[in-house]
Amino acid sequence: MADSDPAALEREIERTRAELARTIDAIADRVSPRRVAERSVARVKANAEQLLTTVGELITGDAYRPVDGAEDERRQPPPDLAPVLIGVGVVLALGATVVLLRRRRRRR
Repeated sequence: MADSDPAALEREIERTRAELARTIDAIADRVSPRRVAERSVARVKANAEQLLTTVGELITGDAYRPVDGAEDERRQPPPDLAPVLIGVGVVLALGATVVLLRRRRRRR
């Protein structure tokens, strides 16, 4: 630090303090529980929307329609969703059974 002018040093200290205060405010905002919750909710919503869009396209067959009306011989037909839906149903039934059994054990 070649500057020995007290006024210049004070200005540099004030700039550093202001920059440090902005950094601390940004960190506090980033880690505040409200902001973390807002970001988490936004992320979950985005993922849910993407999942619903993908599942909707698979169910309706839109995922396999040609783009801009162009026919493509290599295009595959929509997959048979029956096994997937059966699997989801089985998983839901098992999950409900586990929850009911745990509740019943707690009551005893």
